[in-house]
Amino acid sequence: MTLRSSPLSAALLSAGAISLSVALPAHAQTAPPASATAMPSTTADPSNASQKKPSATPATAASSHDEGALPTVQVNGAADKDAFAADTSTVGAKVPTALRDIPQQVTVINRSLLESQGATSFSDALRNAPGVTIGAAEGGTIGNNVNLRGFTARTDIYLDGFRDRGQYYRDTFDLESIEVLYGPSSMLFGRGSTGGVINQVSKQAQLTPVSEVSATIGSNDRYRTTVDLDRPLSDTSAFRINAFGQSMGSTRDIEKMKDFGFAPEISFGIGTPTEVTLSALIQHNDDQPDYGVQSINGHPADVDKGTFYGQTTDRTIQDTEIVSGRITHRFNDNVTLRDQLQYSHYTVDARETAPQSVLTGPLASSPALSNGNYTNLPLSDLYIKLQSHDRVITDSSLYNTTDLLTKFDTGGIKHDVVTGIEIGHDNYTNQSYTRSNLPIVSLVDPQITAWDPATSPEVAGNYANAGANSIGIYANDTVSLGEHWKVVGGLRWDRYQAEISNTVSAPGYAAQTNDFTSVRGGIIWQPTDTQSYYASYGTSFDPSLETLTVTSGTQNLAPEKNRSYEVGAKWDLLGGNLSVTSSLFQIEQTNSRTETDTGVYELTGDIRVNGFQTGIAGNLTDKWKVYGGYTYLDALVVSASDGTQGHTPANTPRNTLTLWSTYEPLSHWEVGGGLTYLSSRYAANTNYVSVGGYTRWDATLAYRRPKYDIRVNLLNLTNKYYYDALIPSDGGRAVPGIGRTVLVTGTYRF
Repeated sequence: MTLRSSPLSAALLSAGAISLSVALPAHAQTAPPASATAMPSTTADPSNASQKKPSATPATAASSHDEGALPTVQVNGAADKDAFAADTSTVGAKVPTALRDIPQQVTVINRSLLESQGATSFSDALRNAPGVTIGAAEGGTIGNNVNLRGFTARTDIYLDGFRDRGQYYRDTFDLESIEVLYGPSSMLFGRGSTGGVINQVSKQAQLTPVSEVSATIGSNDRYRTTVDLDRPLSDTSAFRINAFGQSMGSTRDIEKMKDFGFAPEISFGIGTPTEVTLSALIQHNDDQPDYGVQSINGHPADVDKGTFYGQTTDRTIQDTEIVSGRITHRFNDNVTLRDQLQYSHYTVDARETAPQSVLTGPLASSPALSNGNYTNLPLSDLYIKLQSHDRVITDSSLYNTTDLLTKFDTGGIKHDVVTGIEIGHDNYTNQSYTRSNLPIVSLVDPQITAWDPATSPEVAGNYANAGANSIGIYANDTVSLGEHWKVVGGLRWDRYQAEISNTVSAPGYAAQTNDFTSVRGGIIWQPTDTQSYYASYGTSFDPSLETLTVTSGTQNLAPEKNRSYEVGAKWDLLGGNLSVTSSLFQIEQTNSRTETDTGVYELTGDIRVNGFQTGIAGNLTDKWKVYGGYTYLDALVVSASDGTQGHTPANTPRNTLTLWSTYEPLSHWEVGGGLTYLSSRYAANTNYVSVGGYTRWDATLAYRRPKYDIRVNLLNLTNKYYYDALIPSDGGRAVPGIGRTVLVTGTYRF
């Protein structure tokens, strides 16, 4: 059963017991050994996912609301270590909050699910979040680009609650979970979040030792190693470090990745009124970029799945450095103060070659196709003109957030209040380069060559320099009205000041200051400990300089405004072992930017997405686990002046389905599998290029012992030829997904 505790009370109880890190998801925390502390057993964190299902009964759940009493919870982390279901999330209220107390749809992708699937990249992990689609590198953008419920979410990716706006390919080696909050949420996160936000939750230093090493060998020259070490330094302090290294081939020609990273963290004062945590993420990527294939007759060209349009010397080198500090002090059971500081620095050095236009002959002067590239010519008579996407990008951010968490009663009505202030500075530079005289290659059989500076000289192009200062002041109150009703209300004021200068591109200089007030409201009815029904409303805003890049003509426009309505239900079934969610929603961008004439934009567009989402996670039996979700999106460009009115927004499938299940037929053995389904999508709002739907099947077999695991993962079991990431430019391009791949992973614990 779900513990009936309010968001803040869960955090405050955590502060007085196992950990004071109220910003962390409880499932990332582990109770200290009995010898490590004299804390009473009754003060275990009630929001800890590993504590809920095996131990909480209706009686103990109800008692969590008794005045002055703490719930008695039996800690049994081993029993639930591998559960796919989560009980809490930090993404819906800035503190660890029971999912049933968040009046929005939330998907939590935890460590157990990722390991079961062999998912190591951020993109692979997000296949478990219905309504999320993948975009590829585009223009001045590199790294993870995702759409959430039909809207771009590139700048809506977070790391432990801080905006992780850098352009790099994220890995899961240091993540305990990934949380997806659906719907506009500027009240919680400031600018952006039209379709929602995605928060990465790092593994945390804890008082229980961890020693784990894993190695993976796979087809197509895939090799990977990870290390996870945690050591208590005293009764109240601990150090943890995670690291990885990999060399990964692909079913695509040429493509190769060589990456490594490490993430240390040290915490002091665990279980005391004051806790201090310092952490870092250092990651290096040396990857082969892939801009996919061009379209022919309105669909991706029917060429072999390994066909690659690029050069052997292409590379994307990314370096990421993120340093964070957090201090939390509990004054008493009702008042906690938390301050968090994060500095991030990202650099990208990219030499990338991409297919541009489709030519009807082998010469640069040959006629080019357009608008879906319709032609009666055979594919063997068509050619691809290549173009360069070379640039050096630096990106840095400094953010500080201070939160005051208070709990009080007014006339018998309980309040859990989060008030805070966020101050940030971002800086961005982008030096572009152009390589001329790139070869023209066959569409069907491109000859892959190395870059020759003598015949294809590189010339520096535009240099963009942009910066922004932001401040946000916010307050959110969760009001408990008796035993069965809660009301959530929040208000945030943001000021976002940004400027950009260009040496070649227009505009030469632009600056804007945006003030915006965001609201959030919700009402929750919980007739029993296993049911929660809600209705909510939220808003968000998108400045034209949000990404510190700008389309000329939009720099003087006010922010786009977004609003969301959602009604839903959350149930805990089978004695609390299975969680089921369902919701209906509408998201509307009421004043989207639309081009009324060449280079002239107005806020007269309207984009609306109506949808339905459902999810399931947990145990059907003690041996049978399941995780899945389905989203239906009815997305429409309601009005626009650029010819896209009545179209479907880019990269927005009507149906997405994900399902994963494992079963233990014999002691120590696990077998499982699942599917990912996406219906057809358009590469761009022009709807010229359509990419067909697909179903991808994966499977796993594992032998598990206390000291070691051996797991085999089969990805794309049927070797389905499908398209994964979409690119809207140049008529619409699509990147083929991974072919059949076998991974064998051994994990040893000591």
